[in-house]
Amino acid sequence: LYAVKPPADPKTTYSASVVGGGTSVNSIPNQIFLEFDMRSESAAELARLDQTFIGILDKAVAGENAARSTKPGVVSYDAKVIGERPAGGTDPQATIVTATAAAISALGFMPEHEASSTDANLPMSLGVPAITIGAGGKGGRAHALDEWIDIEKGETLKGMQVGLAALLAVAGVE
Repeated sequence: LYAVKPPADPKTTYSASVVGGGTSVNSIPNQIFLEFDMRSESAAELARLDQTFIGILDKAVAGENAARSTKPGVVSYDAKVIGERPAGGTDPQATIVTATAAAISALGFMPEHEASSTDANLPMSLGVPAITIGAGGKGGRAHALDEWIDIEKGETLKGMQVGLAALLAVAGVE
C-alpha cells in the first residue's frame, strides 16, 4: 500500500497502524492481522483507496497461494471495517465557521482551518454544518505516544471562553 500515492487534494492519508500474529519468531504463523487507518476529506477518494487496498490484498493472497503448496490450506484474508468516520466538510462561509473564527480572533488566538478526523465528521457527512475547536493552551505531538498538553489555568480558561463565545454567536446572542 505504501507504493500508492494518495492525492494531496482532497487530503487523503493512510498508515499501517498495527501488525501482529504468530506465536514465535521462527515458526510459520497460523494467522496474522494488519490494521490500516485510512482517512480522506472525500468519501469518493476514501472508497477509491479502500478498493486499491483490497486489490493489493487480492494480488498478494493469489501470489502466496501460487508460490507454494496449498495442501495444508490456502492463504486467505477477511477484511473488516473496525471503525469509520465518514468524510465531510463545512462551507468556510457557514455561520458556525465565521462566528467561531471571529470568537477565536477576539480572544487573541489565530483561527486555523484544517481537515481532521473528529466527532464533527458524522454531522458534516449528513450535510449538517459542524466544526471542532481546541480548548486553548498549548499542546503537541497529537496521537503520538509522547502527546502533550499544557493545562495552565489562564490559557485553558481563555480557550474555553472561545467555545462559549462561539456557541452564543451561532445562537444569535450579541
